[in-house]
This record gives sequence, C-alpha cells and structure tokens, in this order.
Amino acid sequence: MMWTAFWLSIRITAVATAALMVLGVPLGWALARLQFRGRMFVETLLNLPLVLPPSVVGYYLLRALGRGSPLVAWLNLDILFTWQAAAVASTVVALPLMVQSVQAAIADVDPALENAARTLGVNEVEIFWHITLPLARRGILAGVLLGGARALGEFGATLMVAGNIPGRTQTLPLAIYDAVQNRQYDLANQMVLLMTALAFLALWGVRRVEMSRHAA
Repeated sequence: MMWTAFWLSIRITAVATAALMVLGVPLGWALARLQFRGRMFVETLLNLPLVLPPSVVGYYLLRALGRGSPLVAWLNLDILFTWQAAAVASTVVALPLMVQSVQAAIADVDPALENAARTLGVNEVEIFWHITLPLARRGILAGVLLGGARALGEFGATLMVAGNIPGRTQTLPLAIYDAVQNRQYDLANQMVLLMTALAFLALWGVRRVEMSRHAA
C-alpha cells in the first residue's frame, strides 16, 4: 500500500508542479510588473486557498468539476474521483505559494535592465525570456520546490474531489490516514517518516536556493 500510494503521489505532484509553472510564472509576473484595476482583488483571490479550510476549497472544486458544471460541459471531461482530480486539487492549493515566490523574485529584478532593452528595440517576450526570467530563476525555483512540497502533502481538497480509493486516488497522506484509522501504526510510522523526509528535503532545497540568491 505504501509504495503504490507513494508513486501515485509522485505522479500527481509532477503534474501539479508542471501546472504550477505554467500558471504561476505568468501570474507572478503580472502581479509584479503590471498595474491594473482589480489587481488587489486578483491577488487576494489567488491567496484564498492559503486561509480557506481544505474542505471549502474541495467543495468549490467539486462544484466546478461536477456534472452539470459549465466548465465540465465546455471542456467535455469528467475527472471527479480520478488521480487527475487530485492533481487539480494539489495545483489549486499550492498555486499561491508559487505565485508569491515568482512575484517576489521578479519584483527584485531591476526594471532599469528591462527598460534599457526596450530602448534598444527588444520586444517584451524577448525581455522576459532573456532578462527577467534568468535573473528571477532562483526565486522561481524556490517557488517550484515549495509548491511541489505543498502539492505532495495535500489531503483535504483531494479527499473531496478524488476520494480515497486505494490504487487509484489514495495518495500518501490519505494512506497515512487509513493506516491510523485501521491501527496499523507501524505502517503509519514508515509513511510519516517518508513524508517528513520528503518535506525536509524540499524545504532544505528552498533554503539553499534562497541563500544562493542572496549571495549572488
């Protein structure tokens, strides 16, 4: 049970982390560089998963991904109670951490460097890829590690939208819960130690990235 849940967690975390990069980088850039009406509202909305109970986040996702939802009808998909739903839940709860890290990293990039490139006729896409992104890469990497760790440890929202189906949607945190419920404390101890080691490595990696970022 432990290793099946572990590898499923790794798959979900990998998909969620990829989604975090696709969504988090442009959102973080927009919040760091653009001034627009409703900016504070967008920023607050993005940070809601940090303070809402996981069951509330899970409920919103359940309504968004459930049958009868306009989103489901438009995309013509049904992923409730699959590992893909768990990946969506992990992405949503981890997205604020990714966006905050990217926003802070890009805000630290000297705008004068970007402005100098503009005066030379460089377009915005090239400025982002060749100036902003390389200079913000350490902060973005820290966000990837932190967001990935949060995605790996997701429990409540995942339970709401994916259930706790062994071999299909039962991630490592859910397997720990099952083991404790069934009084399989030796198994629970092993899984808890594994989760703790993974979380420690992720946070250690974030700290190393931050140290190298400040030393640069």
